[in-house]
Amino acid sequence: MTALILIIALFLLALFASAIKRVPVNQVFSVYRHGKPRRLLQPGTHLVWPGLDRVGHRIDLGGQVLRFQEPLADAHDVRGTVYWQVLEPERADAVIEQADQLIRGGAIDALREEPEALNVDRRDLGTRLKQAMNKALRERGMMVTRVELDFA
Repeated sequence: MTALILIIALFLLALFASAIKRVPVNQVFSVYRHGKPRRLLQPGTHLVWPGLDRVGHRIDLGGQVLRFQEPLADAHDVRGTVYWQVLEPERADAVIEQADQLIRGGAIDALREEPEALNVDRRDLGTRLKQAMNKALRERGMMVTRVELDFA
């Protein structure tokens, strides 16, 4: 009888421990129930329903870095570093898994649209790329803060 009580007590303790979610500073957790977004957990300690709720994404609100390399039409390669961050986790939650692909694709598309990319100042070109990428990313709750380019 005491073994059964001990097993039940351990099960309840494990269930309670799985219900506690600790969100670190500079992060937001998105909670999903039955595959649909339920709420965002801000930094701190929270209780969720074990078995019903699950943490879908851990969204880092600090700055992130993405490096890319792309050959241009004139046989030169361009390497770049894009610094970006999430501003609105509610909007970014739906696309956070594809954020790197969105940013890389946006940088490459904006670079291909630039005529005479090699003949302009890299800093000026980086600023124009940043503005072009931010037009698409703002509606998704993300922002590019800086673009650094290097032509090989």
